[in-house]
Amino acid sequence: MTFTLPEDLAARFARRVPARERSKYLAEALAEKLSERERQLVRACEIANRDPEVRAIENEFDSLPGEVAEPWTGTAPRPPARRRLVGEPRSHRRL
Repeated sequence: MTFTLPEDLAARFARRVPARERSKYLAEALAEKLSERERQLVRACEIANRDPEVRAIENEFDSLPGEVAEPWTGTAPRPPARRRLVGEPRSHRRL
């Protein structure tokens, strides 16, 4: 992989991290940053799942029929499985 860094950041990095440790340093920094983003996403999903307005919208979608005929083919498509990213599992299975 090749990355472009602002010149001042690259200079600081080169001064502070020995050449043989730079890949490991960047890998750890990226892993930490990505983990934090994932934690933020989980928190946002948990908040959304507790929101009554979001729950009402989800209930509207759940009330739609499981299969809808496509007018141009006359056949019913197989609906994709919906899963919550975070929260309690649903009490019923959708087919």
